[in-house]
Amino acid sequence: MSVHATSLDTLPQSDLAERMQYLVLHGVSWETYERLVDDFQESHAAHFAYDRGVLEIMVLSAEHERPNRTIALLVEEVALEMGIDVDNVGSHTFMREDLARGFEPDTCFYIQNADRVSGKARIDLAVDPPPDLVIEIDIAHPSLDKPPLYAAAGVPEVWRYADNGVTIYHAYHRQEASLVLPGLTSQLLSQFMQDSTAMKRTAWVRRVRDWARQLTA
Repeated sequence: MSVHATSLDTLPQSDLAERMQYLVLHGVSWETYERLVDDFQESHAAHFAYDRGVLEIMVLSAEHERPNRTIALLVEEVALEMGIDVDNVGSHTFMREDLARGFEPDTCFYIQNADRVSGKARIDLAVDPPPDLVIEIDIAHPSLDKPPLYAAAGVPEVWRYADNGVTIYHAYHRQEASLVLPGLTSQLLSQFMQDSTAMKRTAWVRRVRDWARQLTA
């Protein structure tokens, strides 16, 4: 669904989640984008992405959140077994007014740069590094192309989940293997995600842990 920004103030926040899965608005000012982010900051009902006047509002669903949480759990379990410290900052809002861009990942991690943001309540991309890993769950196939947002902000690696598979991107280019968590590949991540829908959660977690232990043995 795509509408002009003049329709923005006619959309009741309380009805947004029931009326649409995602909405794309054109001609939206930076100030309006900031106001919407502030208005929804505590609700966690929607994610916002902004690219030079184009605003996407994505309403979350169980279909979206299950793979999101599964991939996040996989990252944390693998990192634990590898002895790698990670900082999961979830769907933290990242904004760069000088670039007129902003985004809220489905989940994101600081890994190599975890020490640089440890304990910070708010992360400012003007002075802080971008997340080392962004997880993007593409269920509804929204019309705003997010990889350029991540690339412009300097995010080094993105995992995109769609159609039961995971694709790895480095700086907007598709790659086979992860750099932030060596040993993980698109094929392996996709297999883990497929297994997660067929196995009990505890058994699946053990499988992920066993794989990571064998890798580091």
